Amino acid sequence: MHSRVKKKDDRFLFNQKDREQLKADLAEENFKRRTCSFYRYILIDDPHVLRDELYKDWFDLRILGRVYIATEGINAQISVPEPQWDQFLETLNSRSVLTSMPLKHAVREGQSFIKLAIRVKQEIVAYNIPADQYDMNHVGGYLSTGEFNKAIDNPDSVVVDMRNYYESEVGHFKTAVLPDVETSRDLLPHVKNLLKGQEEKEVLLYCTGGIRCEKASAYLLHHGFKNVKQLEGGVIQYAHDVKAQQLDSKFIGSNFVFDDRLEERITADVISVCHQCGMACDTHTDCMNQACHILFIQCPDCKTAFNGCCSAACQEFAALPLEEQWLLRKDPEKVVSKTVHTARVKPRLTP
Repeated sequence: MHSRVKKKDDRFLFNQKDREQLKADLAEENFKRRTCSFYRYILIDDPHVLRDELYKDWFDLRILGRVYIATEGINAQISVPEPQWDQFLETLNSRSVLTSMPLKHAVREGQSFIKLAIRVKQEIVAYNIPADQYDMNHVGGYLSTGEFNKAIDNPDSVVVDMRNYYESEVGHFKTAVLPDVETSRDLLPHVKNLLKGQEEKEVLLYCTGGIRCEKASAYLLHHGFKNVKQLEGGVIQYAHDVKAQQLDSKFIGSNFVFDDRLEERITADVISVCHQCGMACDTHTDCMNQACHILFIQCPDCKTAFNGCCSAACQEFAALPLEEQWLLRKDPEKVVSKTVHTARVKPRLTP
């Protein structure tokens, strides 16, 4: 395990601005951005060194986003200025662990990030399972979009959504098994139990961009599943391929993304409902009560009626003077008494 003391000259390797200033800086930009993601499971000898190098390079290129680095690899979702795209590619190709990196481009552009955050983690996806429960040298085979579509039609196959429930509730493959979990930490054991007795079937995994299926497939293979496959590039690549190749989309609804856009529409289908009134809707909202921040689905009418809050209690709390809110937040019992949630708690946008 790496440990590191922050040095004085590291002070410029972290964001120094508040949210309002960051948003103001974005508003002044006169160029377009490209949102993309990438990952790679590969041994990184010193994640802290790579972290600092990338932060320096990408800060200078005005790249924004969220990046996790661990000894097992890298997981990144970023927003790159179009004029700096070639220089960005050079920062990847100049490093042996990042060269020739497959990039997945956003299905729908928009403001995705407001700052650059690169963090060293224990895992690039927080499954928190023991290392003896999987072998990253033995992962499930990859299926292209066309191959995945054909495999879904096989009656002896089972399709599994390897995402959290609040992702699948707004969009998923039509016949998929949808695990009812809130965090990646709960996902793998839950899926293994859901599939008990189907070890001989062809198991088809998918997630947003592919990364969660890598270790998930290795985990299921380790636990006796014979034929595990994964959708190459995830829902993001699938959406691009369906459009480019004029294929039938077996994915319906929207693709949840872990940035300020929250969703990318894949098909016109709206498969979920407002958590407050039950109207057909698939737009996620972050509760405007700063002591709550629950992520929930809210229709335009309820957004207006509740001022972007998840409940009348949160609306009442958010309307209090800031000084009073801060006093109440020092006493957790008083905060709880004023925030009655109408949806399940999802406090952070982390995959």
